[in-house]
Amino acid sequence: MRILVTGAAGFIGSKLSECLLARGDEVLGYDNLNSYYDPQLKQARLARLQPHAGFRFVQAALEDRAALDQAFADFRPQRVVNLAAQAGVRYSLENPRAYVDSNIVGFLNILEACRYGGVEHLVYASSSSVYGANRKLPFSVEDSVDHPVSMYAATKKANELMAHTYSHLFNLPTTGLRFFTVYGPWGRPDMALFLFTRNILAGKPIDVFNHGRHTRDFTYIDDIVEGVIRTLDHVPGPDPDYDPKAPTPASSSAPYRVYNIGNHQPVELLRYIEVLEACLGRKAEKQLLPLQPGDVPDTYADVEALRRDTGYSPSTPIEVGVERFVAWYRDFYKV
Repeated sequence: MRILVTGAAGFIGSKLSECLLARGDEVLGYDNLNSYYDPQLKQARLARLQPHAGFRFVQAALEDRAALDQAFADFRPQRVVNLAAQAGVRYSLENPRAYVDSNIVGFLNILEACRYGGVEHLVYASSSSVYGANRKLPFSVEDSVDHPVSMYAATKKANELMAHTYSHLFNLPTTGLRFFTVYGPWGRPDMALFLFTRNILAGKPIDVFNHGRHTRDFTYIDDIVEGVIRTLDHVPGPDPDYDPKAPTPASSSAPYRVYNIGNHQPVELLRYIEVLEACLGRKAEKQLLPLQPGDVPDTYADVEALRRDTGYSPSTPIEVGVERFVAWYRDFYKV
C-alpha cells in the first residue's frame, strides 16, 4: 500500500516507517524536524529510512496546509498514520499555543486532506493523557474522558472528537490510538528513561517526581508499532452493537474506533529506576520531588478492545525493554 506517515522522523514514526517498508509498503514520511528536542536525533532516524527505494520524505509542518495538500496530491496515499504532534505534558503548561497549532489546526488539515483524497483509513495518535483526572483503573476505552489535566491531553481528546465528526459526516474510517508511556531505542530525549540514563552515566542526580511512587504502564516501542500496524490493517466499519440510547466513547454508528495500546502491567517509577540501575551497573542519586502539575498519579491500560479486534496486545517486560534501550544509548552516544 501507499501509506503517508506524519512525524516520520519521530520516535514512533521512524520505527513504524521502517516496519512498513520491510513488508513492502511505499511510505511518504512527513515531518517538520522542529527543535522541540535535538534535531540531530531526528536526522539520524531519518537517515536509516532514506536508503529504502520505497521511502520518500517531505519536510513541512501539519499547519502548512498548502504543503500538506501537495504531499497528498503527489503521493495519493491509500492510508494515513498521523503521529506528528506537539508532544509533552509539561511543555504544554508553558506553550499552549504550540499545541493548538500542531494538534488542532494541523489535525484538521489532515482530516480535510483525507476527506478529499479518498483515504481508506486514518490512524492517529491519541494518548493515555486523555484519561486525566480519572482514577478508576485500569483505564478503559469505555470510560468517559472529560476531565483532562493538561492542554496536551485536551488537544488529544479534541482529536478524537474531530475524527468522529469526519467519520460520521464523510464516512472516513478513523482509528485513534491511546499510547501509554512509550520507551525504547531511538526514544525521545525529553522522556524519563532518556533523562535518567544520561544523568546517571554523567554522575548527575535525577529528578524523581511524586517521590517515585506513581505507576506507569511502560510500553515498549516494538509493541506500540505492532499495535499500530494491526489497527492500520483493520479498517473499522459502523459498530453493529452501538446503541445511541446508551452510547460508549469507544465506538459508534460511524466507522470510528478508539483503542488503548499499553503493556497492561503498570510499574512503579522506583522499580523502573531499579531496572535501569541494574542495566547501567550504576546507582542513581535521586532528587525526590512532588507530583508535577499536569501529571497523573497512575496509568494502566485495559487493552481488551485491541485484543478483541486485532488479536494483539503488548507484552515486552521492562527488564527486556530497558536493557535494549541502554544498549542502543551506549552505542549511539559512544558511552
